[in-house]
Amino acid sequence: MTVYFIGAGPGDPELITVKGQRLIRQCPVLIYAGSLVPAAVLEGHQAHTVLNSAELHLEQIIEAMRQAHANGEDVARVHSGDPSLYGAIGEQIRHLRELGIDYQIVPGVTATAASAALLGCELTLPGVAQTVILTRYGDSSPMPAGEQLADLARHGSTLAIHLGVRHLERIVEQLLPHYGTDCPIAVVHRATWPDQDWVKGTLADITERVAAKGFRRTALILVGHVLGDAPFAESALYRAGHAHLYRPGP
Repeated sequence: MTVYFIGAGPGDPELITVKGQRLIRQCPVLIYAGSLVPAAVLEGHQAHTVLNSAELHLEQIIEAMRQAHANGEDVARVHSGDPSLYGAIGEQIRHLRELGIDYQIVPGVTATAASAALLGCELTLPGVAQTVILTRYGDSSPMPAGEQLADLARHGSTLAIHLGVRHLERIVEQLLPHYGTDCPIAVVHRATWPDQDWVKGTLADITERVAAKGFRRTALILVGHVLGDAPFAESALYRAGHAHLYRPGP
């Protein structure tokens, strides 16, 4: 018996891995994050037990897994996005280890990747940014030392900020000294869902633009000069005359 932590992707039911979809359709026990995973992701399942974890607390979720283990039944534990990012699977894994229950993690498409695709951009450009920092705005839970937004902003890298749209004004204040008023920023609401929406601007005007849209939750903030028209060099990988293993030189 195995508990499979499955990344369902950002919302579009076609953005789930083949493996994740197969497990959802074959596991007899299904526990899904109903507040973020669309019902279409669960289509074709044949589970006899289906639980919405949004209605449960941690102990109830673990008890359902324990019962499945006692019955020798695999569990599809479905999370949004990729379960290794803000999926709260660490606490579940800790209990499973104590109970001696096997588990596996099946990766999923992240909101960051989905948002970049929606905006039609690459998050790493030569000479502009070669680092992407995924973080969250520390409001409901404190950030560890050294991970305050101002600390991360000093790198000038591309930033993907989760759970921060309600605090956008404060976020902008902390970013301005490091990125400047003309730095591009985008806020993507419910990427890949039928009601997806987004707005682009700069640190100088994004607060007003987002207020006009009315985004209050389920939005990702992307910050960095890769979102604009900053000049960048072509990669060495496809440069004529650049030899490598699969394209040897003369």
